[in-house]
Order: sequence, then structure tokens, then C-alpha cells
Amino acid sequence: MTQIPHSEALTTRQLGMIFTKTSATYKFFWFISILQIYMHKGIVRINIWDIVIRMVANAWYPIHYFRLSFGKYDSLYDIVMELHRLTNIPIDANREYVVEELGKHIDEPKVKSQLRILTKNVPFRFLSPWINYSDDKSIVQRSQAFENGCLYKLEQIDGDMWIELNPIWLTYLTEHNQILTDFAYWNLTLFLQVRNPNVPNIPNKLIKSEVRCSLSKQRAFWNTVINAGNNVDCIYTGKQLSVGGYDLDHFIPWSFVSHDLLWNLMPADSSINSSKSNKLPDLSIYLPKLAVAHQKALQTYIYLGKGENNILEDYLSLGNTPQEIVQMDREHLLDCFSQTFTPMNQIALNMGFESWRY
Repeated sequence: MTQIPHSEALTTRQLGMIFTKTSATYKFFWFISILQIYMHKGIVRINIWDIVIRMVANAWYPIHYFRLSFGKYDSLYDIVMELHRLTNIPIDANREYVVEELGKHIDEPKVKSQLRILTKNVPFRFLSPWINYSDDKSIVQRSQAFENGCLYKLEQIDGDMWIELNPIWLTYLTEHNQILTDFAYWNLTLFLQVRNPNVPNIPNKLIKSEVRCSLSKQRAFWNTVINAGNNVDCIYTGKQLSVGGYDLDHFIPWSFVSHDLLWNLMPADSSINSSKSNKLPDLSIYLPKLAVAHQKALQTYIYLGKGENNILEDYLSLGNTPQEIVQMDREHLLDCFSQTFTPMNQIALNMGFESWRY
């Protein structure tokens, strides 16, 4: 989404320019956080500390769980990592939990020092489409009269800073909240894609989903194979698995691939979950086992007359049909899987994912 709804009465042209000449993620998370606070709490006068806490909370999951790079000019990444160290908030915590926990730590000097970094520029520079930047003090003064119909005014009281939303914008923000939020996330996606060129599915790595896929279709595939008498062993422990007695493991972690395609899923002994977690299995050991296990499973599944099942379409992204994979000799089979898994594995390693072996 590259445009926002136009209004003859408002300076929507200026609002649409807030993300031009952006060299860091601050403005994206600043705007998203203001929208969230206004819509969730209904308040128009907001303390800066509440906004920057929410900025951190919105950046928490994509940084910690998906390890996205925010670029060399962005300190938000380092701030989020340091606040995790200082507070021990879980890396997979949802946004509202992070907001609540950081609020409890706000008066700790080291925590406040990190958050203060986010208060230094973005509150002033965000207003640049409406007010030509001169210096912070001048921006505060000029915003007091909502110069050029700017989105908010700035106030500094007893060492704290506040923003107050311009009353003429309130109806627009309410009516178009989702569009404006999507506008911010769309531009953030474009910004991050440039800095993470080989990382798949950036849009789905910006917000923690409250519901993950049940994997029922994928589990049904493997249950069918096992019930047909095909021995399926855990590629990590070697233990023979039974229906209802295995976990479905994302071979390359879901936190990197962000999909549930069948060829990246393998029944595994539940005992490996805690040690493997979001780590990368050693390809030299486990990829051949994965490839052979999938070939044998496909042979059984197709033999049972289920070759037209839509779930098998997942294999097409390996560059071959399921029927072609079944017919491959070992050399071509390993080459087929290696061409997909090796580049993903290397990119994930470069992003900081750890290698693992049982």
C-alpha cells in the first residue's frame, strides 16, 4: 500500500510523505505505536515514554525471533537486545506483555537510558513534512499552534515530553486506522526487504501471529504413511515413530522460513524439541536422512492412490513433481534437496541462527 486516503480538509499529502528519506526504522514504529495507543486507549495526549516503550515492543518479535536486520544506521536493534538482557523478558513474548513488563522497569536507570535514545530525534523529525526542520526547540514551539495542520504538537513539562494529537485529525485516524497501520507496515516491509534481501516472507515476520497453523494436513500425510506399514524413524534419534507418538519438526526453523510446506516438516521424537528449538540441523548429517525419508513417504503415499492430494503440491517448490522425486536415484535426490536447503541454511547462519546436532 503506497497511498493513504485523501482528505480535502487535512494535510494528507504531508502525512503520506512521513516515510520519505528514511534511513532507520524509528518513524515506522513511532507512527504504528501512536496509532495503537490512540485506538486502544482513546487518549490524545500521550507521554513520550509510553510511545518509545511500545516502539520497542513492536520491534521485539521481528528482532528476537526472526533476527531481521534493521540496517547499520539503526540503533533500535541494539536497544531491543540490551533491554532483553536487562529485563529478561522472553524473546517470544507478545507485544502487550513486553509493554507491561518494560513499564515496570521504566525507572531503572539502565533501562531508561536505552529508551531515552529513541526520544532524541524521531518526535521532532517525524513532523518534517509539515514543519521544516531547524532545531528541536524550534520544532516544539512551532508545533504548539499545529503549524500547517501537523499531526501533533510537542510539549516539554518538568523534564518529560508529551505529544498531543491535533483534534482535526482524530476522526480521520479513527476511520482509517487499519489503512494507516497497513501503510506503515507496507513501507516498513519495503525498508527491511532491502536490508534482508535473501530472507523470505518479511511481512509475516513483523507481527507475532496469535494462531499458528494446526499442521493437521501435514500430520495426516505422515499418519497415512505410518499406517500403511512404512517405518518412519526420527532422523535425529533413530527411534521408530508411531501415530500419535511424534512431533512435527520444522527442519529449517519456522522462525526463518515462516511457512509449513511439507518438504520442510519431518516427524521427530519429542525429546529433541528442547535441544533443537530454533537451531539449524547439521546438513551433512541430517539432510540425506530427510531426503530419503521424504522419498520413501512419497512412494508409499502415491502407491496408495493419493497422488492427486493438494498437500503434495508443496513439493513443486523443490523444482520437481512428487512423481519425479520418487523416481530419482540417490545422487539426484540429494542434489534436489540440497539446492533448496543449502542456501537457506547459509543465509540463516549468516543471520545468527545456530547450528545443531543431536
